[in-house]
Amino acid sequence: MQTVTREYVRTANREGKHVTLELLYQHLKELETENEFSVRTLGRALDRWGFTFGKGTRTQRLKEKDHVVVARQRYLRRKRSNRKDEGTIRPEVYLDESYVNKNHSNDFVWYFDDDGPWIQKPTGKGERLIIINAITKDGWVPGAKLTFKSTKKTGDYHGQMNQELFTKWFKDKLLPNIPKSSLIIMDNASYHNILSAHSVPTAKCNRERIRFWLEQNNIPLSEDCLKIEMIEVLNKFAPSPTYILDEIAAEHGHEVLRTPPYHPELQPIETCWAVVKNHIARNCDFTMANLVAQLEDGFSAVTADTCSGLITKIREVEDKFWKEEVMLDAQY
Repeated sequence: MQTVTREYVRTANREGKHVTLELLYQHLKELETENEFSVRTLGRALDRWGFTFGKGTRTQRLKEKDHVVVARQRYLRRKRSNRKDEGTIRPEVYLDESYVNKNHSNDFVWYFDDDGPWIQKPTGKGERLIIINAITKDGWVPGAKLTFKSTKKTGDYHGQMNQELFTKWFKDKLLPNIPKSSLIIMDNASYHNILSAHSVPTAKCNRERIRFWLEQNNIPLSEDCLKIEMIEVLNKFAPSPTYILDEIAAEHGHEVLRTPPYHPELQPIETCWAVVKNHIARNCDFTMANLVAQLEDGFSAVTADTCSGLITKIREVEDKFWKEEVMLDAQY
């Protein structure tokens, strides 16, 4: 629903219409008639997704937070600079992680009213597989797929991933199998953003590390400075942080680019996961052996044509964001 919300808010902002939490709630309820949620729940979701209720040019309005807009603009500028005619300068590689449960199946089936549905679904979601893979315009990256069984039945895949596991996959299964000088595109999962030992600190670092960096760079600092004061100084003078994955990629001649937060619509591999999971849902028999078999068939359903078409559509979404940003900026 993030994408639907963003489209609604941006359209309203562009047209100068008054938009509030209540108006957005009514709009989403018309689209999501089966899912129940309250206005308060929506409000909390909007805050997590990077929206705020602030003053526009003429009225109070719901809009995106500045840091989200800035991150998106930087991302789009780098993606557009990588374009060359209908292709790209650096080959683009999109990676992501997902999961699928053993009991993942379609909720609706045709049946005769007098008999009722014959399919009896087990309770719960069942055991879970975590999946990591990557795509290019030519399809799945050969040899990059990693699947393993989750030890947790609750939460999403992020609870099963960590920096060590992901970095090993990144070095051993991704980098050896992608084209030279690739632009590797990923989201902002915490295990994607582990700071390098050579990196400047960030606001999340402890006060000792921040103070040490400031003093090493001869930036004046009072002995009784609070951490929040140090962060303010850090934000003025520190360059962008350096991450472990970025250094590893650079050593192999690649570059890492992260999508702006809360923008799944900019990741074509998200739709690939949907294709895989839809295949599994249509062929579910609620056993782990069948899940593994159907997962392989689901991956086969995503072809080079699928990936090429999705990446082309993503370019159209990027262009739409880019053009609309200019129109919105003109209002302020």
